[in-house]
Amino acid sequence: MAEAVAEQKKEKISATRALRLALSNRKTGFMALFGFASGLPFSLFLGTLYAWLSEAEVDLETMGVFSLIGLAYAFQFLWSPLVDRLDIPGLRRLGKRKQWIAPMQLLLGIILLTMAFLEPRSQLGWFSLLAGIGAFASATQDIVINAWRIDVADEEATLDILSTVTQMGFRLAALVGGALGLIIAARIGWPETYLIMGGIMLAIGIAGLFAPDADVDAATATSEHAAKTAELYEVGEIAPKQRNLALAAVGILWAWAIGTVLVFMVRSMTALPEDRPNPTEFTATYGPLIIIATIVIPAFIAAYLVKLKKDGKYVITEGRVAGKRDGLILDQLYRALVLPLVEFVGRMGWSLVLILALVLTYRICDAIWGVFAYPFYLGELNYTNDEVAFASKFFGVGAIVAGLALGGYMLTVIGRMATLTLGALLAALTNLLYADLAIGGATMQAGSDLIGFTALIQWMAPFGSEGLPRLTFTIMFENLAIGIAGAAYIAWLSSIVSKGYSAVQYALLASLTLLVATLGRGALGEMIENQGYYDVFILTTFIGFIAVVLCILEWIREKTAGRRSGVVTPDATHEVATGA
Repeated sequence: MAEAVAEQKKEKISATRALRLALSNRKTGFMALFGFASGLPFSLFLGTLYAWLSEAEVDLETMGVFSLIGLAYAFQFLWSPLVDRLDIPGLRRLGKRKQWIAPMQLLLGIILLTMAFLEPRSQLGWFSLLAGIGAFASATQDIVINAWRIDVADEEATLDILSTVTQMGFRLAALVGGALGLIIAARIGWPETYLIMGGIMLAIGIAGLFAPDADVDAATATSEHAAKTAELYEVGEIAPKQRNLALAAVGILWAWAIGTVLVFMVRSMTALPEDRPNPTEFTATYGPLIIIATIVIPAFIAAYLVKLKKDGKYVITEGRVAGKRDGLILDQLYRALVLPLVEFVGRMGWSLVLILALVLTYRICDAIWGVFAYPFYLGELNYTNDEVAFASKFFGVGAIVAGLALGGYMLTVIGRMATLTLGALLAALTNLLYADLAIGGATMQAGSDLIGFTALIQWMAPFGSEGLPRLTFTIMFENLAIGIAGAAYIAWLSSIVSKGYSAVQYALLASLTLLVATLGRGALGEMIENQGYYDVFILTTFIGFIAVVLCILEWIREKTAGRRSGVVTPDATHEVATGA
């Protein structure tokens, strides 16, 4: 008994020390900086910019063009193979990831500074062009920052802590670029506000030059590229003819997807306001088709290649050195488009079905529900704009940051899968809090009164109605749960991708949340119209419980896979240390 207590005390000390070491590591500091750099342009281009355009009296139809900016983030995975494999001439010595991160951050800083010198109404063409380029630069930065986090993680700066820190940086940037940006603009003006934000991005870009990277030796990288290409011609690898057929099929699908997005953007930018296609309808109609074309069908092709290799069919029987006649360009394209999926499918096998199911359900509550939050607060519950801003922005953002911090600590203490499962459970249960609000909020009011929260909110927000404390109480707990779940989810998602293909695999998996949002929002909106919000919250609660079950199954899968391979996972290490 005494030994067990001693072991538990030892684990507690080691967890605290591990957390302290991770937070003091320079990688963690740069991760916070990169997370902030990821969130700031996202907030400035997709939120604050519309406030500036509204103040400049730009009409709503013209503003619709700017909603195209969101497509850059929604479909960023389409060019992830490019940034994963292509080196920027003269910048490769910075590192595989930094050669993309630093230029994108500096470009974003220059764009924001330039926009500050433009007048949106009279120079709308240049303004929209810069905003569009900025959105693509921002989305590209996000791809590479996610890959950087996975590549540089080690035993000290763990993937769990880095994943938590990047989200905290992102949320703080959203607060700076959103609420603080509005406050600054109200006092000194929009051009000056964007000058400040551009200066911040330039400073981050310069500081990012000094960040560590997974590798910095261009000569080593060149030899690694050659070695990986040579591996395609070893005995047992898929024969070139079958590889090229697979590449052609995947290439056609990706070309269609990229072409579809580009044609839509050109039509939207060149058509008259009354003839412009609707971005929301485009995303809802073509979003799932693009994901099917770029992820689902290529995954089946990858599975077929894995089976051929396993069965020894259409494989190379005599190894040889790749030559010019072997078409090295095709080999590089195969490695960029097809091999990331082949590696992932081959490594996961049938477990891929479980992983995809978890990806599709884990964040479904906030992925779908977010669109209907303001109609619920303002229309259904009849709160004012000031009340919603106070509850969702002030307390809400603070609760998310607190949840992320708590989630990061839990990842260190109880392990990744335990935190992931608990986060899914909490996120599901918070839907019941909203269900209570939908029928009057008596339980939420009683809970707020019980802990003295009502008196606190009435003192902090004397402008609020008697129902503001229960709204704030509900949003606070929901965002706390979202923070915990978000920290665990990003850490888990980062852990299942391969470092060799991190940019492509992570971007592809993360993009599946788009499928959930586009397919679910229409049906959810119809359900709200027909049955009301209460039934919707009950439904999303049950969907959240499905995610909990899937988390448990994934936990079991990881433990089983770890035992079979002899590899001790971070969660397994925790269980051994605590005597579990």
